[in-house]
Amino acid sequence: MEILLQFPTVMFFPFLIFFYYLFQWRSGITKINPSSKNVAPEASGAWPIIGHLHLLGGNSIPHLILGAMADKYGPAFTIRLGMQPTIVVSSWEVAKECFSTNDRDLATRPKAIATKLMGYNYALFGLTHYGKYWRQIRKIATLELLSNRRLEMLKHIRALEIKALVKDLYKGGQNSSLVDMKKWFGDLTFNIIVRMVVGKRYFDPESSAADAKEALRCQEGIRDFFHYIGLFVVSDAFPFLEGLDLQGYEKGMKRTAKNLDSIVEGWLNEHKQKQKGLSANYDKAKGDQDFMDVMISMMEDSKFDDYDADTVIKATCLNMILGGNDTTVKVAVLRIFFMASLPSLIPAVASAADLPPLPADSLSLNTDAATLGSAHL
Repeated sequence: MEILLQFPTVMFFPFLIFFYYLFQWRSGITKINPSSKNVAPEASGAWPIIGHLHLLGGNSIPHLILGAMADKYGPAFTIRLGMQPTIVVSSWEVAKECFSTNDRDLATRPKAIATKLMGYNYALFGLTHYGKYWRQIRKIATLELLSNRRLEMLKHIRALEIKALVKDLYKGGQNSSLVDMKKWFGDLTFNIIVRMVVGKRYFDPESSAADAKEALRCQEGIRDFFHYIGLFVVSDAFPFLEGLDLQGYEKGMKRTAKNLDSIVEGWLNEHKQKQKGLSANYDKAKGDQDFMDVMISMMEDSKFDDYDADTVIKATCLNMILGGNDTTVKVAVLRIFFMASLPSLIPAVASAADLPPLPADSLSLNTDAATLGSAHL
């Protein structure tokens, strides 16, 4: 809503109304039929064109506003975010129904400028709309990339990376040096994911300066991706404003997309060169295939109407890295924090992880840092 206040009201709203009706006339707008018995009630207070956006602005936290609406309208109701009708669910029973009985209807994703610009024009299957392409990529990801057999073949990567970084953590503890656990888990997760997807290991004492620089570029690109994907963009609520870049976000999204694509494109070219060199013995090397190797092989027998083979490979591999990196790091850091806050949990955690018994007082927490043995976290 702040962007609406950056323009003179007399000039902006006539401009907005004009393009609203022009867009409505040319393409039509998805409307919710209030007479249908199967449609959740719409919250009151909507304004023309902007819908309920004005209710979600200001100093109030959006989830508290939606919670107050849920108390009034029930566990499922609809609001309009600009021109986009949206259903809000606040009950686990309704949420379960959404992901079971009506999972196909809710499998799609809304179109967003961030997904378009940074996701190879909606080629990231985790953020694309439901359709033939989504079904094809989901099948490949489920049966080939993330199958139990494939993960079993690559489990040694997880073990080796954890062992190597725990060894580095132990050395840091001996020197009584501070350890940034967010960075530590970030490097660990990044090494595991990237090594499984493209077979590269970056954060290593023996890594070259070029590899270290590329790793930092990739991590920066991932951070920028999640930053832009979480922003409110005016053109998502008002599609007829796409291309005007009123907030200046699209320029940053294009820069992030170019950065990530240059890295993934380099990985793809390396894999193609490697496969050419292994052409005679390639069948013998299949046991060492990473996800990108598998995708290249799958593209020989697969056809996609909307995207070329290289775009599908790059988008799918990038999707795997994005999906396995950010959330994993945050969950791991939270677990460390809770263990430090509740030392009584440490023996149970050690037992569940098949670790040697740890005394409950081995992990302590203060307002500045936690300590594990002699290591400062």
